Order: sequence, then structure tokens, then C-alpha cells
Amino acid sequence: MKEDFSELIQYLDGKFNNVDQKFGTIDRKFEIVDQKLIELDEDIKDVKEKMVIKEDFQDLQTSVDAYAQKADTYFQEMVMLTHKVDRHEKWLHQVAEKLGIKLEY
Repeated sequence: MKEDFSELIQYLDGKFNNVDQKFGTIDRKFEIVDQKLIELDEDIKDVKEKMVIKEDFQDLQTSVDAYAQKADTYFQEMVMLTHKVDRHEKWLHQVAEKLGIKLEY
């Protein structure tokens, strides 16, 4: 009877060793998956940082565009003001000529 149990023990021991080997293989696969998840998490952090930089760049670009629009408006107003001053200066010369006044600069 001892032999019957020893055969059973050997048989079960072999089966349990196979199960242990399979679990070992599965553990190694999970370690690989864990490593890939860690790498993926780092990649996601890099992408998030780049998105923040891109958002900051877009904010900066929007600010520059707004400033450029204000500068353009200012330069247009300055051109209009220059024409207005030239027109007024011309009128003053005409008035001075009619009144016989010599204008000095």
C-alpha cells in the first residue's frame, strides 16, 4: 500500500511542479506587463508635459497675435493722425498767407 501512495505522491508532485512552472511563467509575463505599464505611464507623462508646453505656446501665440493686432491698429491711427496734422499745417499756411503772416519753424 505504501507503493500505491508513493506513486500517487509522485504523480501529484509532478502535477504540482507543472503548476508551479506555469505560475512561474505567468509571473514572468506579469513582470513584463508591469514593466511595460511603467514605461507607458512614463510615456503618458511625457505626452502630458508636451501638451502643457503646447498649450503654453498656444497661449503665447494668442498673446502675440493680440499684441500685433493692437500695434497694427496703433500704426493705422498714427498714419491717420499724421495726415490730419499735415492737413491742419496746410490750412495754417493758407491762413497765414491770406493774413500776410510769415510762419517760422
